[in-house]
Amino acid sequence: MSLLSTAIEPVSFRQALGHYASGITVITSMIEGQPIGFTCQSFYSVSVNPPLVSFSVMAGSASYPGMRQAGRFAVNILSGEQVGISNQFARKGTDKWQGVDWQESPLGNPLIAGSLHWLDCELHAEHVAGDHLIVIGEVKALKVQDAAATQPLLYFKGQYCNLAAHGAL
Repeated sequence: MSLLSTAIEPVSFRQALGHYASGITVITSMIEGQPIGFTCQSFYSVSVNPPLVSFSVMAGSASYPGMRQAGRFAVNILSGEQVGISNQFARKGTDKWQGVDWQESPLGNPLIAGSLHWLDCELHAEHVAGDHLIVIGEVKALKVQDAAATQPLLYFKGQYCNLAAHGAL
């Protein structure tokens, strides 16, 4: 009987998970009158009643402590045309908001213009998980754009991609 090795190589782990397509979001908040945010692909729904969503963020994130302090955040679900926004908010140590058109949400969070949809959330819970934090937010407001012709921004195998134009399965 063969035993599986319990040592998982980080490169293999990332490669395996890279074969799982994910949507791209930018998580934003406002702290002391300044907008903050970061690109996030680990976003998902948790519960319908109450309406809860979650994302994971590196424990050493420079942006997340401000969001924790604010107690609120917005999830900007990016459209297929927002590759530049995704790349801009993925960078560290730069002015991520340079040239970004945004407005305040009902809770006072930055909403990025052109996003497919947005969710306005209050911090509900936070859990330590290895080198990341799992953050759960309760959705207090949302906007579903008329997006009949707009696709979401997806990430798969280390690159951005679009949904194929296939009929329903």
